[in-house]
Amino acid sequence: MSGRYDGWFRIQIGHLDQRVGLIAEPRHFGGKQWYFVCPYTHRPASVLWKPPGAESFASRQKWGRRVAYATQFMSRDDRAHHGKAKINSWLCSIGGFNPDEWDLPPKPKWMRWSTYHRAEESFDRYEAVLNEDMFELLKKLKISL
Repeated sequence: MSGRYDGWFRIQIGHLDQRVGLIAEPRHFGGKQWYFVCPYTHRPASVLWKPPGAESFASRQKWGRRVAYATQFMSRDDRAHHGKAKINSWLCSIGGFNPDEWDLPPKPKWMRWSTYHRAEESFDRYEAVLNEDMFELLKKLKISL
């Protein structure tokens, strides 16, 4: 550290030898929080990324779409399907159920009802998104139910 509010550290991994700056920002109720200083954008960053093929670490703003969560590239329907599958998988893994046998498995033993109800509400929101989009598609195709 070179001061109370700045410093640097060195990353050495294989052939990579990179120096990254650090900066401290004051917190609202006192103290300070340390951030990396992106070597390219020169902006504070909580996380530095090094995507496959990259030669150095940098903030997400430098890499753009090369670093992101998979769901950021999904459509609304794909995110809803993904969310439903994730809830199903989570509940089945806790309760010992087969995920292929359940759309929404029953409450696992020892799980609090409030936790299960939150998962159920989230599952229902994803289901509503899929139903809404299905009705829109049926309207476009002029099929009535």
